[in-house]
Amino acid sequence: MSIKQITSIFTSLRLTVVLLAFAIVLVFIGTLAQVDEGLYAAQAHYFRQWFVLGLHLFGKSIPCLLPGGYLIGTLLLANLVCAHLYRFELSRKKIGIQLAHAGVILLLVGQLVTDMLAREMQMRFAEGETKNYSESATDCELVFTGGAEATAIPVKLLQPGDTLKIDSLPFAIRVKSFWKNSDTSFRAPMLQNAPPIASNGVALNFDFRPLPAEKTMDRKNIPTAVIELVGTNGSLGEWVASDWSGEPALVAAVQNSYAQPLGAAMAQKIASQLSAPQSVAVNGQSFTFVLRPTRVRHPFSLTLLKATHTVYPGTDIPKDFRSRVLLANPQTGEKREVEISMNHPLRYAGLTFYQYQMTAGDLVERAGQTPSSVLSVVRNPGWLTPYVGCALVGAGLVIQFMFHLVGFISKRKSK
Repeated sequence: MSIKQITSIFTSLRLTVVLLAFAIVLVFIGTLAQVDEGLYAAQAHYFRQWFVLGLHLFGKSIPCLLPGGYLIGTLLLANLVCAHLYRFELSRKKIGIQLAHAGVILLLVGQLVTDMLAREMQMRFAEGETKNYSESATDCELVFTGGAEATAIPVKLLQPGDTLKIDSLPFAIRVKSFWKNSDTSFRAPMLQNAPPIASNGVALNFDFRPLPAEKTMDRKNIPTAVIELVGTNGSLGEWVASDWSGEPALVAAVQNSYAQPLGAAMAQKIASQLSAPQSVAVNGQSFTFVLRPTRVRHPFSLTLLKATHTVYPGTDIPKDFRSRVLLANPQTGEKREVEISMNHPLRYAGLTFYQYQMTAGDLVERAGQTPSSVLSVVRNPGWLTPYVGCALVGAGLVIQFMFHLVGFISKRKSK
């Protein structure tokens, strides 16, 4: 195939139409698939892939091969850039078209950068609490702490039957079971009908069982793993590592579920047993481990000074959510108070902090609970590209329209 033929393919309007048709089909199928796979799984399966291998629709698996979102977007970008360069003409008549094309190119590039590099986390804290890290809302990690450093293992590596050997740990991790979603219940003395699923730690006081993966946005998957730690001289025992124990909000939910039938004191005792640290001793060194949401450390900290939740008078309709935080950065010596509200995020160190959720107000205070706030922490290096791209497209269309309008009016006057 000659260079001329290759050029004609990538500058062809037919290629544009075919790619747009595939994009429409992919969006339609990906939207329907959210019912079976959930939003995040559908995004990963259909849009964050070069090729789509098989469809999951209406509870059935359909063998099929389609171009994925990455392939369609990359070919559209190549088609647009090639057509733009091949037909480029620097003249007053074409400046509006050139600006519009440049804006569309920037939008495509910006979307690719956002999809590849953007990351959304959460920072959850109560009044008076300080955090120097944010946590993932969907991903978890198994963390071993011993000595001067911690070792984090993403849960996607915890495949049943696999044995993980980490250089920083003096033992291997044999994965006996892994459940993407799970439930837990307290092993009350009169209800222990079955033996515990592990011989150590939290499994002695709590039962864990698998649940179907959650598909909706308002519920989350809570992973649980049964692991065996194997040293040089043999097994060190079996344990349960679960997000039920590693996430304070889930521990609090378990405590609240037992508060009414058993009383506040017993519920607090049950919760303390669920969140009790699990550890193993090897060669005189103790290693504590927990399965928790994936964390990203920051070189600065935020302290929640005040969480304010106001409603419209005489109603329960929320009016305003507002978090007053103390920003402290020991590297720069910066220390200042900032207010974060629904429409006024904090932008700092390449991150944007949005007000996401809040547990505060009169009802919380009357219940004797400590007000708390949840901030959405977004890192998006390409956050400016949509604004600049849309501005270029808008300017290009206005210029092109005005150029033709002026020409049309001039011709009318000359007649």
